Amino acid sequence: MSPVSQESPSQDLGQAHGYAPGRTLPLRVEILRQFKRRRTLVMFGLLLALPWILVVAFQFGPQRGGQDSLRLSDLATQGGLNFAAFALSVSANFLLVVAVAMFCGDTVASEASWSSLRYLLAAPVPRSRLLRQKLIVALGYSAAAVTVLPLMALLAGTLAFGWNDIRVPGTGELIPAADVLPKFAVVIGYALVSQLVVASLAFLLSVSTDSPLGAVGGAVGLVIVSSILQAVEALGSLREFLPTFWNTAWLDALAPEPDYSGMIKGVAVSVTYSVILIAFAFRHFRTKDVVS
Repeated sequence: MSPVSQESPSQDLGQAHGYAPGRTLPLRVEILRQFKRRRTLVMFGLLLALPWILVVAFQFGPQRGGQDSLRLSDLATQGGLNFAAFALSVSANFLLVVAVAMFCGDTVASEASWSSLRYLLAAPVPRSRLLRQKLIVALGYSAAAVTVLPLMALLAGTLAFGWNDIRVPGTGELIPAADVLPKFAVVIGYALVSQLVVASLAFLLSVSTDSPLGAVGGAVGLVIVSSILQAVEALGSLREFLPTFWNTAWLDALAPEPDYSGMIKGVAVSVTYSVILIAFAFRHFRTKDVVS
């Protein structure tokens, strides 16, 4: 009887001994690599500092409006929750967009621009795993960026203006802070979902170009174009399919009688676009000829 072969399955497949595709590019390695980058530290520093800059602006700027004014900007000093809602509203359409586009658009394109992408694939890291790991980390940092700003604004606003009941913009009604706090968690969650379109487009552009700036700029450009088209009333109900149309639907959640219908539609639009764009990103990268 012939002796039993002692060769491992990996040797039978022509793979190096001890090689396991599932262990390549661990998440903790990618998280640390992205955290140590200067743009990550600068962006989070800006997001953490913005609420305090707004506090200083309200404290030392000329006082307008007041109790009789029903604009969100004039109600910002009525309490921590009002201030957090204001900070989120003024940053959601640009600063948070830039942050999400940067984290998701820079992740693969930067590797290509540094000529390190082909070395990662030669490690070898399977292409699908490389994209998955980078997407998970990019979305994680994006979620942290979208979350940290309103939370820091809530802290800054509470310390500066007190923990008061929230005054609803437009109507001036007061809602107990304890009732609004759970709704504010829903608002932050909705802000995360609404940025998925920016994240997925930036990621698709990141695997399609060697220019990180081009990927980030393309995603930000989408928001600008969508916002312009949103103002064209001739488009009618077609505007509801624009990725930015439902971005402010979270304001309805802070009303005395919350209306979540707009947020539900916004989630449906955002998730649909995101799934399609991410699927295109994976399909394109699997067949892409990586020469950089």
